[in-house]
Formats: sequence, structure tokens, C-alpha cells
Amino acid sequence: MISEIFLTGLLQGLNLALVAYGVMIPFRLLDFPDLTSEGAYPLGGTLCAIILISGLNPILAILFASLLGGLLGIGTALINLRFKVNSLLAGIILSTMIYSVNLRIMGKPNLALFEQLTIFSNQTIFFKIAILLFTICIFILPLALFLKTEMGLRLRAVGLNPSFAKRQKISITLYTILGLFIANFYNSLAGSIIVQLQSYMDIGMGVGIVIHALAALMIGETIIGNDSVNKQLIAPLIGALVYQQIQGMALIIGFSPSDLKFLTGAIVLLVIAMKK
Repeated sequence: MISEIFLTGLLQGLNLALVAYGVMIPFRLLDFPDLTSEGAYPLGGTLCAIILISGLNPILAILFASLLGGLLGIGTALINLRFKVNSLLAGIILSTMIYSVNLRIMGKPNLALFEQLTIFSNQTIFFKIAILLFTICIFILPLALFLKTEMGLRLRAVGLNPSFAKRQKISITLYTILGLFIANFYNSLAGSIIVQLQSYMDIGMGVGIVIHALAALMIGETIIGNDSVNKQLIAPLIGALVYQQIQGMALIIGFSPSDLKFLTGAIVLLVIAMKK
């Protein structure tokens, strides 16, 4: 049982890592507190589910769902930049609106995908873990390379010192939009993958996902720090894996699944206190 919980936690941790990257980019690279993950994560799952039901290849379903989900980040950026709405409020507004959109797309609160072909169909848990590791490498390595290019340096400059960026004629609007698109691409990617992993989509899937991702990010930063780009890119992965194992251990020692959200909040508060 313990080994099963460990492997399941590893699988879920790898998927959560993608959301942690989606949270890290606006929070750490752009200094743009954002809650759009709450909407982008289930949007990716909804779109992927509908595309799978339509008979499209599961890999293409993931790509299309992720790209379309990334557009939600653009919406948040524009609401903030054009209408001067607080970034957190902009994300909340769009996430609230997208709930109704998801429900309209699905036609009902949940969809079963047990008869649909997915990238995880008929695979062992070890192969599923390998698929997720491969997916993270495919989508995170390009981000690491991008952040070291001239465009990547400009994006980081927007977050570090907007006034300096403006003086260097760097477009705050362009790079904020780009950063939030990339972030919510990862959020939607995670949503589309979890739908294929569990073979169903539920309308409430994204509730609380931001706090889970934040907990993972903060654990990772506490373990390895965040004073360099490389550490910022490794921290979400390490933190997500550790976080999920903590959740698994809590279940082993007798916590109820309904207690885990309380535990998550306690972990975040503990990490914050440790940094003071």
C-alpha cells in the first residue's frame, strides 16, 4: 500500500509541477500575482475532453487544449493592463466566467472518458510516470533556454524592474501578455493531462489548484532557493514531488482526504513562517 501511495504521489506530483510552473512564471518572473490557474486548469481539461470525444488524436487534443487555455492568460493581462484592474481580481473574474463557459461546452457537470483513447490507455503506472517526465522535459527545457535569450532577459526585466524596462523601451504590455500566455499554457497542459490520466472531467476540477501549486512552489524554493534562474526552474518540480509525498504520508498516518486542504493551508503558513 505504501509503495502504491508513493507511486501515485509521484504521478500526481509530476502533473502538479506543471501547474507550479504556471504559478511561478507570473509570481516570480513577472511579479504579477495571478489566480488565472483556477480557470485555465479546468479549461484545459474541458477542451481536451471534448476534443477526445470528437475522435481527435490524444496528443493533438493536449496541444490544442493547452494553446487555447493559454489565451486565458492573455485575457487576464489585457484586463489588468487596459482596464487597470488588480491582477488578482482580473484572474478571479476570468476564472469565474470560465466556469460557466466550461459548463456550456461540456453540457453537463462531468464527462466520462473511459471509452476514449488517451496517451495513458493500457499503460502501467511506471510508464505513466515516464510519459509525464518526458512531457515536463519537452515543455520546460524550451522555457529554460528561452529565459536565457534576449527576449527572455527582457521578460525577466519587466518583472524585476518595470521602470528600468520602460527606460530601455521594453514593452511591458507585450512581455506581460507573453508571460501569462506561457504560464496558462502550462496550467491548461496540466488540466488536459490529468483528464487523460483519470479518464474523466469534472467541472469542479480546478477548485483550490492555486493553493496546491503555491504550496509546492514554496516548498521547492525553501529546499533549493530561488536566487537564480536555474533554481527557479527546478524548485516547482522538486516542491511538487515533495508536496504530494507529504499528502500521501498524511493519508498513511490516518488523515482523511477531507483534511488535506487544511493540511495544504498549514503547509503554506509553515513555509511562510520559516522564511521570516
